Amino acid sequence: MVGAVATAARLSLQCEPIGPDTTTIRSLDWDRSRFDIEFGLRNGTTYNSFLVRGARTALIDTSHLKFEDTWLPLLEQQIDPLAIDHLIVSHTEPDHSGLIGHLLDLNPEIEIVGSKVAIQFLENQVHRPFKSRAVKSGEELDLGTNPTSGVAHRFEFLSAPNLHWPDTIFSFDHGTGILYTCDAFGLHYCSKELFDTDPGAIAPDFRFYYDCLMGPNARSVLQALKRMDGLPEISTVAVGHGPLLRHHLGLWLGDYREWSSERSSGEDYAAVCYLSQYGFCDRLSQAIARGIGKAGAAVQLVDLRATDAQELSALIGEASAVVVPTWPARPDAELQASIGTLLAALKPKQWVGSYDAFGGDDEPIDTVASQLRSLGQKTAFEPLRVRQVPGGNDYQRCEEAGTDLGQLLTKEKTIAAMKSLDADLDKALGRLSGGLYVVTARQETPEGTRSSAMVASWVSQASFEPPGLTVAVAKDRAIEALLQVNDRFVLNILREDNHQELLRHFLKRFPPGADRFAGVSTLEGAATGGPVLGDALAYLGCRVVQRLEGPDHWIIYAEVEQGNVADTEASTAVHHRKVGNHY
Repeated sequence: MVGAVATAARLSLQCEPIGPDTTTIRSLDWDRSRFDIEFGLRNGTTYNSFLVRGARTALIDTSHLKFEDTWLPLLEQQIDPLAIDHLIVSHTEPDHSGLIGHLLDLNPEIEIVGSKVAIQFLENQVHRPFKSRAVKSGEELDLGTNPTSGVAHRFEFLSAPNLHWPDTIFSFDHGTGILYTCDAFGLHYCSKELFDTDPGAIAPDFRFYYDCLMGPNARSVLQALKRMDGLPEISTVAVGHGPLLRHHLGLWLGDYREWSSERSSGEDYAAVCYLSQYGFCDRLSQAIARGIGKAGAAVQLVDLRATDAQELSALIGEASAVVVPTWPARPDAELQASIGTLLAALKPKQWVGSYDAFGGDDEPIDTVASQLRSLGQKTAFEPLRVRQVPGGNDYQRCEEAGTDLGQLLTKEKTIAAMKSLDADLDKALGRLSGGLYVVTARQETPEGTRSSAMVASWVSQASFEPPGLTVAVAKDRAIEALLQVNDRFVLNILREDNHQELLRHFLKRFPPGADRFAGVSTLEGAATGGPVLGDALAYLGCRVVQRLEGPDHWIIYAEVEQGNVADTEASTAVHHRKVGNHY
């Protein structure tokens, strides 16, 4: 066992045995605060790699490039890199493959094992020849028996495309029962706890990770779980991020199955297409898909490069909505064939949308949008134009456009739900009154500024010491993404004698990415977390402490850190409803 190796940037390493002849090297990134534009982290993250020694030795994944000065020396303490026979690449996202080039420098003869797509991606990443073996579901890699332990290590591979990249494979060691899944079943949670010993502590981050990365691929999650059902008993799920899952496997796998089944129920879904490793397709498509999912609609990410023609045709043809990126003006023959399959599979009356990939040589977005509409499709949203390297507002526009599309797909279900309550119960529930407030939030990130606002009436004081309150936020509200744990916001309390203009302004439907505060008087700098409205009666500056999930709302509990009243004689505006099953 090797202790933690600390660095000045709060990066450390942990090296521990997790099974017979099996060691993990965990790269602990304590202070990482964001993973993609919409994915704020409150507990850092880890990047996990694994060393398995049979008669031959395999390394599963490497680490993030930021660990090059410490990860490689620690690996060399464990084994001579020349003695590593195989590098199994679960998928090629840089946080797991960032040191593959360095490993090839130390051992040019190592055989890289991965999916066909992963091998293709790596050829473009490392820019040098290397020995490789492309594998698919059911194929095996036999490391042989470790002469000391007597354990035979035989890997069986399971294809798991779109979890969350198109090149992902799982690796199951029949000798130990350990399943290596990289991103799937992971969570961004940095701790020296090696395993899931405290499920209550990590459950919120586990769910948030699923919602951000796996939820948009719920159909692919169910396919992966189905393949896993054919394996012998799994002792441990060795994830690429966070603690390894061993003590509560039934809980975590059951959650994935339940959440994915809920997201995949019904026939209506949106197919959000992207081009792997082209421009900013990956991140932009995920933002759109996340928005669709927030509205309760089913969504499927579709890689136009990696999806075979038959599956692509089925996914597009059966979808209720299709979202497509701009593609290269001069696509290669394989991509041109996929584009042809996509266009041929489109059906009349589907909702269609398009977004700029910003790949540097894109077909003009208006040309792509015109091709999509050529069979009489309906426009889901105006083309999402990206005119510079995407920043915070671009990703916010994509997410909000996705939410608008998701609401179109769930409109009939929403209307049915509004009519489902008993009339007397509905009227009685409507007699619950509340104040009128505007919640505002603004965040500055390296990618740019994100801001949003919403009218709220389900607000209540929840604690005296420290002072705290709760706000109910519908899951499809744009501001929800800015109300994660430790985020700050402002609760603007509207006044009874002067609230109608603010109410009309913030109740109107804003186009994706629109500035909610244009034309509204604000007191900039008055509070941390968001704008204070100039015509508000009072404001409270709050920090999110906890989120409780309800069926269609998040209950946000926040501590109140600051506040002020503009007029001590005025009263708070009050909202009286007639019915209790919709706003």
